[in-house]
Amino acid sequence: MSELPSRARAVVVGGGIVGNSVAYHLARLGWRDLVLLDKGPFPNPGGSTGHASNFIFPVDHSREITDLTLDSVRQYTDLGVFTQSGGIEVARTQARMQELQRRMSSSRAWGIESELVDPARVAELVPYLDPSVIVGGFHTPTVGVVDSLRAGTIMRERAQETGALTVAAGVEIVALDVERGRIRRVRTDQGDIEAETVVVCCGVWSPRIARMAGATIPLTPAVHQMISVGPVPQFADTVGEIAFPIIRDMDTFCYERQHGGDLEVGSYAHRPILHDPEDIPSIQEAKLSPTELPFTSDDFDLQLEQALELMPDILGNPAVGIRYAINGLLSLTPDGAPVLGETPEVKGLWSAAAVWVKEGPGVGRLIAEWMVDGTPEIDPHHCDVARFYPHQRTRAHIRARTSEAFNKTYGIVHPGEQWASGRGVRLAPMHASQVELGAVFFETAGWERPFWYESNAGLVDGYGDAVMPRAAEWDSRWWSPIVNAEHLRMRETAGLFDLSAFNIFDVVGPGALETVQAVAVSQMDVPVGRVVYTPLLDDLGGLRSDLTIMRLGHDLFRVVTGAAHGNADRKWFTDHTPADGSAQVVDQTNAFTTIGLWGPRSRDVLASVTRDDVSHDGFRFGTCRVVEVGDQQVLASRISYVGELGLGAVRPVRAGGPAVGDPARGRRAVRPGARGHRRLRHYRSAREGLPRPRGRARRRAHPGRGRHGKAQRQGAGLRGAVRVPQAARRGAGRRAVDADPRRRDVGRRFQALHAGRGARPRP
Repeated sequence: MSELPSRARAVVVGGGIVGNSVAYHLARLGWRDLVLLDKGPFPNPGGSTGHASNFIFPVDHSREITDLTLDSVRQYTDLGVFTQSGGIEVARTQARMQELQRRMSSSRAWGIESELVDPARVAELVPYLDPSVIVGGFHTPTVGVVDSLRAGTIMRERAQETGALTVAAGVEIVALDVERGRIRRVRTDQGDIEAETVVVCCGVWSPRIARMAGATIPLTPAVHQMISVGPVPQFADTVGEIAFPIIRDMDTFCYERQHGGDLEVGSYAHRPILHDPEDIPSIQEAKLSPTELPFTSDDFDLQLEQALELMPDILGNPAVGIRYAINGLLSLTPDGAPVLGETPEVKGLWSAAAVWVKEGPGVGRLIAEWMVDGTPEIDPHHCDVARFYPHQRTRAHIRARTSEAFNKTYGIVHPGEQWASGRGVRLAPMHASQVELGAVFFETAGWERPFWYESNAGLVDGYGDAVMPRAAEWDSRWWSPIVNAEHLRMRETAGLFDLSAFNIFDVVGPGALETVQAVAVSQMDVPVGRVVYTPLLDDLGGLRSDLTIMRLGHDLFRVVTGAAHGNADRKWFTDHTPADGSAQVVDQTNAFTTIGLWGPRSRDVLASVTRDDVSHDGFRFGTCRVVEVGDQQVLASRISYVGELGLGAVRPVRAGGPAVGDPARGRRAVRPGARGHRRLRHYRSAREGLPRPRGRARRRAHPGRGRHGKAQRQGAGLRGAVRVPQAARRGAGRRAVDADPRRRDVGRRFQALHAGRGARPRP
C-alpha cells in the first residue's frame, strides 16, 4: 500500500464493495488524485462485505432499487464474478402467495423474467426441499451469487492502474475539518490530507465518521444471524460455488442457499439486535472481524427449527453440523432505503451508506456520476440523504424505526402501512380539533395528517354507489369509503385541508431572483404578489419536483413544497444560490401553518369571515395577498392543488387563538382528509378556464370490511393514534408456522442438529 499524499481531489473512506466501486467509477469518469482509505487490511477490511451471503434477487417493488440492482448485476457479470443460479421465494400461506402475485406484477413491470410455480415444480428445482410445507413459489431464473470481495479487488486495481488512485490500508480517521460549511481536511493517525470532497462508504461506521464533520448519516448497525452447516452430501458433486436455486422462506423470514459443500441459513425473524457504531469492537478486539460478532444461539433456535421443517434431508442428517455461526452486522435506516448523496449539513461530504451487496456497484456508479456530472443516470430520489428531517436524524428515532422495520425485511408490507413508532412528533395548530372530529392520522415527515374524519361518516350513505367500493381486502386496508365521500362532498361545496406538513422556505437577498430563475422552469421575474406553480428540472431535463413559488417582495420569494421531499428541494435551492452570498434560503416550515380551502363554494366560505374583496375580479387566480380573517392576518394564495376553485392560507404558528378552520371560528366547510386532496388534484374547474370535473364511474358501495376487520364506514382506522395490524407486526409469519401440526415431527431432528453446534471460522 502507498503512503498518504498531502492533497487529494477526493478521499473515499471504506474499502468494501461500495468504496471500491465509488473509487473505480470516479477514476473511470476522469477524476485523478483519489485516495481510498480503510482501517482494515485489503481485500477484506472487516466490514459487512466480508461476511455477506452475496446473493442477488433482482425483483423489488421499488423501481429505484431494482434499477440499482440490475446495474450491479451487469457490472458483476462484466467483472466475471457473477454466477446465475436461480432463486425461489416460497410461500407457506395463501396470504404470502397473494404477495408473490404482487411481486409478479412488479417483475413484469420492470421486465424481469419470473414465474409463479407450484410445490411440485419447486421440489423439482430444489430436490432437498419438502414440498408439503409450502403452497407455492415465485421463481426468478436470473437470481445469482457474486464474489463481492473479488469484485472490489478488481475495481480497486483497475483504478490504480490508471494512476488515479492511491490505496492506504490500516489508516484510521481521527477527525474531519470543516471550514465555512465545507469539508477541508481529513486527519488520520498517519497524517493529514487536504481535500474538498470526502465520500463516506464505511457501512456500519458511517454515522461515526459523519459526526466528526457535524453531519448525520441516519443508520444503525443491526445484527443479521447466519449459520453455515455441512458437509452436505447432496452438494458433494457440485463444481463451483452453487448448483441449486437459492430459497427464500418468506413466511419464516429466512433464506437457505448452497455455498460449495455447505448450506447457509440466514434469518430476519429474530428480535432486533441494534448496536451503536462506537461500540463495534476494533480489529484487534474482534475474534473473527469487527462485524462478525459472537453468535447468540437462543435467538436462532426457532428459525433453525423452521428451516429443518423445510429441508429435513439436509438439516435432519446427523452427519451435518453447524460449522460457522455469526451475528453479522449490517446497516439499517429508518425507512429502509440507502443513504446517498451530499449531506445537507456539510458541502463536499458525501454519503454512500446502508447499501447491500446487490446494489453496491450500481450505487458506486450513481455516486460518481452525481459528483462528476451533477445528475446520475439512475434517479436517487428516494435514497437522497437530504430526505431526512432533523427529528429523523436523532438516535432515538433511528433506533425506534429500525427496531420496528427489521422484522419487515421479508414481511408483507402494504404501501399505505403506517409506522407505530416515532408518532406525534409534529402536530398542526388545529390538531386538538382534528382529534375531536375523529381524524384518522397518517404520518408524513413526522407530521400527523388527517386522512379522513369519522365525523364525516354520515356522508357515505348519502352518495350510495358513487363512493366506489374496494372489494379486495388488500385494497381496502388503510382506507375508508369516507375518503371518497369527502371527495364527492367537496365537489359540491368546499373543504378545509390541513397542509401543515408543507415545507416552506424563503429565498431572500439581492440574488434571490437569480436563484429561483436558475432552478424553476417557469418565468419567475413576475410582479410582486404573483404565484407560480412550476416544475424543477435537473441538468439533464429530468423532473426533480413541482412546487409553488410566491413573489412577496423585490428580493423575497416564498417556496411551498411537499413534505416528503421538501428537505431535498430546499437543498437544491441552497446549492444554486450565488457564490457571492447574495441570496440565502431560510426554512420557515415551523413558523407557519398552511390550510387549503377548496371547492366551488370556497369563495363563499372565505367571504363569510372576511371583509376583503375575494371576488373573482378582486382576487385573481395565481395571485397572493394578505387577507384579514377575523382577528388574524393570513397570506392567502389563489391557487388550488385539487383542480377546483380555492386558495391556500399561510398563517404564522406563533399567532394566538384558534387556527383558521377550527370549529371555534364559526362557519365551517366539510373537512376532508389528505386522501381527498390526492384524489381531486387532477381536476380543473370551468371557472379556472379548464374543463369541469369529469364524472366518476358509479358503482355500488362495498359493504365489506376494512383494516382490523372493522366495517369500513366505521372508520377502520386510528383515532388520534396508530395501531399496527397484527399481520404486519413482528412474528406474523412465525405464528402461522407455529400453528402447523407438522412441527411436532421435527423436534428430535432439531435437537440432534442443535447439539452439534460449534461456531468457528469458515474454512
